[in-house]
Amino acid sequence: MPVNASRRSALKTLALLGSACAASLLLPGCWKKEEQGATGLAGAPAVVKGVGDPVVEFKYPDNPAFDLVYLAEALGYFEGSRTRPKYVGKIAAPQIIPLVGTGEIDFGTRMVPLVISAIASGLDIKVVSAGGKTLQEAPHMKYFAHRESGIRTPKDLEGKTVGFNSFGACAEFVTKKYLRAQGVDVNRINWLVVPDNQAEQTLATRNIDVAIIHPPHSGGAEQNPALVKLWSDYDLDGGLGGMAPYSVYGRFAREHPEATRDLVSAIARAANWVNANPDEARRITSKRIGMELRLVERFAYVENLVVSEPPIQYYIDILEAEGKIPSGKVRVRDVYTNEFNPFASPEALA
Repeated sequence: MPVNASRRSALKTLALLGSACAASLLLPGCWKKEEQGATGLAGAPAVVKGVGDPVVEFKYPDNPAFDLVYLAEALGYFEGSRTRPKYVGKIAAPQIIPLVGTGEIDFGTRMVPLVISAIASGLDIKVVSAGGKTLQEAPHMKYFAHRESGIRTPKDLEGKTVGFNSFGACAEFVTKKYLRAQGVDVNRINWLVVPDNQAEQTLATRNIDVAIIHPPHSGGAEQNPALVKLWSDYDLDGGLGGMAPYSVYGRFAREHPEATRDLVSAIARAANWVNANPDEARRITSKRIGMELRLVERFAYVENLVVSEPPIQYYIDILEAEGKIPSGKVRVRDVYTNEFNPFASPEALA
């Protein structure tokens, strides 16, 4: 997929710095309208003619994950709507938010700090739907060590290598915040990016000392007798950092507000269905990604996927404290909107 020079520069900035100084985004209702005749530019979705209204295709990763877009499609929640997913192949986790922010894909789901950093760097992106949430029985991520490593306490991580799925997201910031509170020198830890679907094996072969793994892939580590679970993110912050939202390319939302509402409605319905039918959702995910059912861990989702502000402010505070964004650069309301969610209350829309 071609990326022009300006987009390549933006992606490089995010990859190297995690965030940069630039103007924050306006609320969607105030987004500037693009000039007419721009439909041939990258980021404009394909429109397929069919019976009735045109169907808008949104570009989306085809990743081996427990994902509401895939579940909504399997459940038929896009039927009768004006939008459908157009899968564009596998995309590495660290690339998803930069690619949404430049329009190479139209929607993506990654953690809040990545979206905040993208907004701070000037990318055109907005959170439009809450996603996963952390419960004690269904955490967002789990921490594992090799059973024979002797690692059992936070202080034991000093001098060790910790594998996690990307810099700039929950695994980095939630972990560092917790470890510092436990008196751990996080600068004495070697942080290594290891994809979730490779983390169990990398830890079992002792190429890393600790692995931070998200569902559904944490299920294999949970049942691997060579490994021991240390903590979950629920143990670290009570779940405050566990919201994994869905974000949209700003231009897509401006040009296709009805399709954006259709998508948010479909995944919100799917989220509520998953909460009510966790085992059936696991079966669908198992079949889709080719993982043995007993190893697929469940997800829990925010009710109706309505975005709330505390999880966003939590990460703004962390990013400011870490020096990743200037103080006051990004406000909570720069990051999200519930205007596309048909289940949002008037208070959530205010």
